[in-house]
Amino acid sequence: MRRIVAVLVLVELSSGIIQGYYTPLFTDIARHLGIRDADVNWLEATQLMVSAVAVPLLAKLGDLWGHRRILLFSAVATAIAAWGLVLAPSFPVFLIAWALMGFYTAWLPLEIAIIHGASKRAALSSSVALSSSVAQRSPAAQRSSAADGGAPSDSAASTRKAAGILVGALEFGVIAGALAGGALGELWAAHLAWVLAVPAVAVSLCCVAVALGVPADQPDASVSRILDAPGFLWLAAALLAVMGGLSLMRLNGPGDWSGWVALLFGLLLVFPLIRRELRAKEPLLDVRMMRDRSLWPVFLTSGLFGVSVLGAQAPLSTFARTDPSAHGYGLGLSSGQVSMIIGVYVLALLAGALLFPVACHWASPRRVLQFASLLVGIGYLMFLPWHASLAEVLLNMGVAGLGSGALVAALPAAAASAAPDGRTGMATGLTNATKTLGGAVASAVFGIALIHGAAEVSSTAAPLTGYLVVWGLSGGAALVSALLLSRVPRDAFTR
Repeated sequence: MRRIVAVLVLVELSSGIIQGYYTPLFTDIARHLGIRDADVNWLEATQLMVSAVAVPLLAKLGDLWGHRRILLFSAVATAIAAWGLVLAPSFPVFLIAWALMGFYTAWLPLEIAIIHGASKRAALSSSVALSSSVAQRSPAAQRSSAADGGAPSDSAASTRKAAGILVGALEFGVIAGALAGGALGELWAAHLAWVLAVPAVAVSLCCVAVALGVPADQPDASVSRILDAPGFLWLAAALLAVMGGLSLMRLNGPGDWSGWVALLFGLLLVFPLIRRELRAKEPLLDVRMMRDRSLWPVFLTSGLFGVSVLGAQAPLSTFARTDPSAHGYGLGLSSGQVSMIIGVYVLALLAGALLFPVACHWASPRRVLQFASLLVGIGYLMFLPWHASLAEVLLNMGVAGLGSGALVAALPAAAASAAPDGRTGMATGLTNATKTLGGAVASAVFGIALIHGAAEVSSTAAPLTGYLVVWGLSGGAALVSALLLSRVPRDAFTR
């Protein structure tokens, strides 16, 4: 287990580098490709669409053919895409490569499934060995062993602890990647290809680590190895239509009828998708599993969590850059000073992820999830009265970050614990997929809120009411999550 976790820590470091490294370089990338700054938005939009489709597919393939095999495949695909960024001769090629890098979003769910499976096998092996040992003892010794509670190791606790370590590595990688991207972007300003090669090298080394350091896992023998291809096509069509519609509304505004048409079409496709999956012998999406009392609150919480963790970060950056002397609100910070806020938030995420398994020793996992959701809600609602100074913003982000870090680690671990055998990858993958969808919806809504009335304030600045909407919805979504989690059975997430 220690070796597996150590290797997967390297994978999450690479994931963090990917997520943090490119952010300081977007302007340089736009100049290199000869595109407008606004066109950079297409990078995020296309990668979100690929991620929304790829995560449930790869997670299901992990259940069918082995999570380690699919993790290695997705790592290789991401590495090829990363090298594609280095060699891309034009913006369309760069856009395709950037979109395919969205495969990395499946890494954490697959890793949690690998660790949970290894923990269960270790617990079973320990239980068998213990039973054999007790059987060879005298009856008195057997009674003594039973009284001592000689139970196998807790696989759920091992999964939670490993999840916290992996998310901690992820956040450390984000910090390291952002710092390295900014520094190398200035050092090799005339050689952008050299700069872009650094994360490609990191992901390539990650592929070697997985190939050599993670043992093969055997999928559940009772699960059919046939992929539900029709179900995937229905799911892909629905997700692409929904994500495409949200992207069009975010880019063109709520008055763009094409965005509404695409969104409505995607929502309508959900109904035949559900009917198809209910009839399938081995569905891509197990609808019955998703309705389980222990799981549906987790999936809804993941979607609501995406509102803040994915949708509210860009508005925070623009609020911090707004000049208060000109607009009456904002912090008037430089780009370098904004990185201080991001750094505090990421450090709070790191602390929350590492404290999550510790907290589960003092309270049930369900209570810890509720408390983490409350922290996120309180942190964002604190913005409503307190946003006038850097100290207030840092305090708010610290509180929200602690809860967010715990949720990033807790949600896939909780899904893995509550999922039936042969569905671990699907359950953990759905936490990421719903989080991505929630972030996409929030991004579109927040974009509309920040654009509305902007002309009344200035030609570029968003109105303060827009930021209040962002913080209010982010905090409210987290509080709703805490209420939803109260519906989970008390003994959930302990298997």
